[in-house]
This record gives sequence, C-alpha cells and structure tokens, in this order.
Amino acid sequence: MASEKHHILVVEDETEVAAIVGDYLKNAYYSVELVHTGGGVVDMVRKSPPDLILLDIMLPEVDGVEICRQIREFSQIPIIMLTAKVDEIDRLLGYDLGADDYICKPVNPREILARVTAVLRRHNFVPINDKDLLVMDDASLLAVFKGKRLDLTATEYRMLKLLYSKEGKILSRTQIKNKIYSGPSDASDRAVDTCIKKLRNKMSQVSDGDIPIRSVYGLGYKFERNDYVLPS
Repeated sequence: MASEKHHILVVEDETEVAAIVGDYLKNAYYSVELVHTGGGVVDMVRKSPPDLILLDIMLPEVDGVEICRQIREFSQIPIIMLTAKVDEIDRLLGYDLGADDYICKPVNPREILARVTAVLRRHNFVPINDKDLLVMDDASLLAVFKGKRLDLTATEYRMLKLLYSKEGKILSRTQIKNKIYSGPSDASDRAVDTCIKKLRNKMSQVSDGDIPIRSVYGLGYKFERNDYVLPS
C-alpha cells in the first residue's frame, strides 16, 4: 500500500482518462493532482515537486517531450510518459529524455498503478516489505519483483503466480502441469523444469539477492523466502 505522502502529478489532456487514472491511484492511497494542459507544468514542478509525474506526450500549449526535457535540466523526479502510439516509444528513446518508463494507450489503470509503484521503489520512495516482494496484475500479465518489472511469458507468469499463491508449500511437477498447462499430456517434467529455470534467471537479472523459488529434490518446487516462518 502506498503512503498518502506520495504525491502523483498526472498531466493528461483527455479529462476522462485523467479522472480514471486519478481515481485508481487515489484508491491506492496516493495523493493525486490532475492537469490537462502542458502550459505552466514546469513552473509547477519547480515550486512544488511531486514524487512522480505521469506525463502525456500530446498536450496543448507545451508537449510532454518538451516538458520532460525542461524538467530534466533541474530535477530527477521520476517521469512516466504516456503515448498513444507504440512506435512512438522508439522515437522517445532516441531522444534520451531521461524518462523512467513509457506506457502505451489505451491505458490500463492497474498497469499504471503497478508501474508507478515499481518506479517509486526504484527511487527509494516506497520501501519493499513482505507484501511488496512480488506484485502481480493478471489483466496485463505484469509482475514486479522487488520493485523491478519482470518480462515474462504467459506460461512463466502463471507458473510464478501458482508458486507464490502456495508459498511455503511443495508442488510436484504433476501438480504444476495440471494447473499451468491444459492437461498432463501437454507438457513433460522437462518442460516444467525449463520454465522454472527461465523464471529464476529472469528474477536473478533484476535482483542480486535471494531468489525465492526453491527446488526440493525428488519432490518438486516451492516459493519460499529466507525469512519464511511456518504458520502456527
């Protein structure tokens, strides 16, 4: 859960989109300010810096690209850019604006919430606690591990969610196959092992610490962190 002290500035000219995103963030206990034009945003940020900015590219008066460029001249406030065109991201990356993330429209409020939380964690604004070790969103297949996004396939996502939902319990390969695949005949034990290996590799790429997916010799796999305590 986010703290009310974390203030998000949403700069979006589509008022309905801004309202939906704003309400979703407020429900997650962020404070939110909505702005529908690019004019005056830079001065606003100078005078009262938010903790994070959700910044649309196509804005009246001053576009998001220029706003981001100007803000980066004096601040490293986290900025997530919103764009209606997938191919626009390549162009934005070419500008090297210093944005922290990019999200394509139409927006998925749950994905935005996950991205906002992940970016704030990377900037050390949101501490990682027990509940925040892993954040998953089924609608977007988005998984955030220790504050960093995992690029998972649909199968890897389902595998991780299954193990995490049964934390501390050993699942056999057969149990995993029955849950993850259409039926036991659709996958072999080797397929399960390969998927687990890829999943662990992806988690290790975003974290230097302990990877909580354990192999239990002769039995299967389980999700268990170092400080896991058996429930009483």
